[in-house]
Amino acid sequence: MAVTNSTDRTESDLVAARRAKLARWREDLGLKPFGGRVDGLIPLAQARAAFDAGAADAMDAETPPAEDPRPRAIVAGRVVQHRAMGKLCFMVLRDESGDLQISCSKADLEQAMFKLASKVDYGDIVVASGPIGRTKRGEICVWADRFEVHCKSLAPPPEKFHGLTDAEQRYRRRYVDMYMNPETMETFHRRSEIVSAIRRFMEDRGFLEVETPMMQPVAGGAAARPFTTHHNALDIELFLRIAPELYLKRLLVGGMRKVFEINRNFRNEGIDRRHNPEFTMMEAYQAFGDCESVLELTESLIRSLAGGVVAWDGLEIDYGRPFDRVTYTELFQRTHGCDVSDEAAVRALAVSKNLEEAATRDHWLLVEAMFDEAEDAIDPARPTFVTDFPAPLSPLSRPREDDPNFAWRAELFVAGMELGNFYTELNDPDVQRQRFTEQLAGINDEEAAFRTLDEDFLEALHVGMPPAGGMGIGIDRIVMLMTGERSIRDVVLFPLLKPEQGDAP
Repeated sequence: MAVTNSTDRTESDLVAARRAKLARWREDLGLKPFGGRVDGLIPLAQARAAFDAGAADAMDAETPPAEDPRPRAIVAGRVVQHRAMGKLCFMVLRDESGDLQISCSKADLEQAMFKLASKVDYGDIVVASGPIGRTKRGEICVWADRFEVHCKSLAPPPEKFHGLTDAEQRYRRRYVDMYMNPETMETFHRRSEIVSAIRRFMEDRGFLEVETPMMQPVAGGAAARPFTTHHNALDIELFLRIAPELYLKRLLVGGMRKVFEINRNFRNEGIDRRHNPEFTMMEAYQAFGDCESVLELTESLIRSLAGGVVAWDGLEIDYGRPFDRVTYTELFQRTHGCDVSDEAAVRALAVSKNLEEAATRDHWLLVEAMFDEAEDAIDPARPTFVTDFPAPLSPLSRPREDDPNFAWRAELFVAGMELGNFYTELNDPDVQRQRFTEQLAGINDEEAAFRTLDEDFLEALHVGMPPAGGMGIGIDRIVMLMTGERSIRDVVLFPLLKPEQGDAP
């Protein structure tokens, strides 16, 4: 015999009650509860801002004017509060702009409309029109002379609108989170504003926005595990892109001077508060630029978004001051007490830390494995560029002329997070082939299943790519920093989650 949870039974009863009310409305009032087009709607915040105190005073006078001087509005929203008091009922509506009270008087509404207004449930979507006034308590409101239900909510809101507070449920039911928690709506409005501002900034600098393939025959442009798919008509395996880099560089070969793309990348790797398998990046490439030019571009961009000091997780981050700089070698030396080029010292340190295959692993891969600890030494409140990465760890970057062991490559760190990568791009096809070949020689059998040499990209370099500076920055992490959110899931509308028990596979 199945056992029904008491919470489930209560929710089932509430749903049944709402369905019964829906049936009564249809039968008794002839209601069409799923609405239609409404012209002339204005946001609730705009209606509130249109309140005219002088007109409201005139209507409150002992002898009000014959013609109502108060501005009128047609508004819509979801019911988040409701109270019926005999010949009056009051409700608070919510839309993406905010909240506004709707006041309903039996004297001002048709009988069926007032009955409807008195019986709405939390979560119903309604439309009201009337003059913008105030209640006896001074609350700005729309005094409805017309009221309609445009969508009957059949699902009761959680916790009687005390808030959807469980983090995972907020992510799973984002559509509820957005209307119950106004701060969530504000975060995603802010995200859209940030992305729009980034586009304007890049366009003002002369960059052209482009779109490149998200399904690619070769997984390239970054060292990450891809998602795979199969195209039935062509009978070929494809990869969801891990980076747009190699296609954007093809555009430089074709003659475009400055290009950028803001779009999704997909990496089949771990999930934590800073990583989601599907994420948004901007990559940009400037012909006849270099690493220094894209560092300047990035610093100016982020400063323009922040506008000064921004608080994040207890930090006061000042984006107005020049960003700090430290070389990879300096940071490694400061943290581990040895030079990155001293193979014996690095290997001994790796052995002492019990790193996997410390005695036999490639020297530069050991350096890379220990650099995470060095990153932790960066002051999280000071945006910092780490420059001059080891060339063996930077296969798409141009080596320094004065020391080929290091490359014209940098990364930006803020609040303990890597925000982006920056390069003087490698455009010598022979050196690039050598770098790719060396990289492929060092991979394991598992990686070999999806890593191959991109011959088409190398052919493009043979045609000739101008010298260039390139950059890639994480949009989600920038939004986290600008909105004060600590988890990437709070700035991605629908983050990837493990299915709940009982969900369809």
